[in-house]
Amino acid sequence: MSMADQPFEPKIVAFVCNWCTYLGADLAGTNRLEYPANVRIIRLPCTGWIDFNLIIKAFETGADAVLVSGCHPGDCHYTAGNYHARRRWMFFRPLLDTLGIDLNRIHFAWISAAEGRKFQQTVTEITEATRRLGPYMNYRKIVEASA
Repeated sequence: MSMADQPFEPKIVAFVCNWCTYLGADLAGTNRLEYPANVRIIRLPCTGWIDFNLIIKAFETGADAVLVSGCHPGDCHYTAGNYHARRRWMFFRPLLDTLGIDLNRIHFAWISAAEGRKFQQTVTEITEATRRLGPYMNYRKIVEASA
């Protein structure tokens, strides 16, 4: 079977909170919960510290989808980091839309350290949705048009 005959496997970049989602992913692994291996986890101290240029960079480097995930509102290790992330997203979303970024390829989820099964389900759903969307080629077109 040639490379062209193989089914599309999306590349998903996940920016996750060190204190909640990362530990939820670890719990999923410890409990041997199977989920697609399409996700590349980038562990950060807090979702509130995510510079949204990281999301753009993920698409620049070939990501087909991005997940940002951290502590549930009210449970942030840094008190209000997840509120900052949510507020930043509310301002950033229209900008991405204006730039032509497909908002169906950016996902947010609140996953605690005790929610290994939720991590498994979230990653599986995002992977399946991204497979249906296909490779994200529009970002490359946006970059070429602005060059």
